[in-house]
Amino acid sequence: MRGYNYRLEELQAAILRVKLRHLEAWTADRRHHAASYNALLVDGMVATPHELSYARHVYHIYAVRAPDRDGLQQALLAAGIHTGIHYPVPVHLQPAYADLGHVQGDFPQSERASRDVLSLPLYAELDDEQVRRIAAVILAEGARLCQSA
Repeated sequence: MRGYNYRLEELQAAILRVKLRHLEAWTADRRHHAASYNALLVDGMVATPHELSYARHVYHIYAVRAPDRDGLQQALLAAGIHTGIHYPVPVHLQPAYADLGHVQGDFPQSERASRDVLSLPLYAELDDEQVRRIAAVILAEGARLCQSA
């Protein structure tokens, strides 16, 4: 179903007003963790996000692209690391947009992303050791895939 624009309730606004004071610190922490992932995964099996020179990414989601996304997700889960697949079906193939008449193949990059993209854990309270552990599992899975190829 297509989304709608709803207004924020007063109680939600009051809570968010308090949380807003922490936004810059939380963003700095997420950016720090993203930089660590980028450095640790530079030679890994995944493509990491690229921050444009004129932008400041807040890393609400840290999504990587993996040629064997589902295998990587299973390897991470086996190590007790939960990940997310936020957009498993491209928008143009969602039932809510069927009236637009798009079919498989109309947007190949979007379709490829829906098969390749995996969101790694990233939140302000994550610590450096957790980031290193997650990266180590990804690198080990990449090495395992290379050996079996």
